[in-house]
Amino acid sequence: MEQLRAPYKKKNATLLYYSLSIILGTVALSYGSVPLYKMICQQTGWGGTPVKAHSSSTSSDPSSRLTPVPLERRLRITFHGSTSDVLPWKFVPQQREVRVLPGETALAFYTATNLSDEDIIGVATYSVTPGQVAPYFSKIQCFCFEEQRLNKGETVDMPVFFYIDPDFVNDINMRGIETISLNYTFFKAKYDKQGHLKPVPLR
Repeated sequence: MEQLRAPYKKKNATLLYYSLSIILGTVALSYGSVPLYKMICQQTGWGGTPVKAHSSSTSSDPSSRLTPVPLERRLRITFHGSTSDVLPWKFVPQQREVRVLPGETALAFYTATNLSDEDIIGVATYSVTPGQVAPYFSKIQCFCFEEQRLNKGETVDMPVFFYIDPDFVNDINMRGIETISLNYTFFKAKYDKQGHLKPVPLR
């Protein structure tokens, strides 16, 4: 009788191990989904997301990328801001546009105001249009994908420090592109049962 039960015990144990693996994997994915999404977007420019730092095969020194390309046309960078329907914030860029050379750093500011009578935490996503420019739009500092807590009635300035990688001028697919738009959208932060920040919607 015991011999007949042995295969079933083995099968049940295997099934238990698979189930535990799936549960643990799901928990780990839930915990790391926001930073993982952030990392993938920043490294690949996926979905029009600006990369954190553009690497070059000709140099390993990031500071070498921050040299304006002479005799090139200045690019028009426009700024746009919006909020989700459930977030009672006012969120606008302080400037409509700046003009920069590839390789030249630029600093822009957004202003966010909490219009509600309670403290709220928001999270911003961002994208670049045209989408094919995203791999060359490198941010040095920005407030995206980070929790931003605004007390009721509070107003804060949020900086964006960026540059267009000099390799932009050598890409034939960038020919004719003179205007680049940086778009931010703020969402109300949501958390799962474990208290982890849920991924913000894709733009």
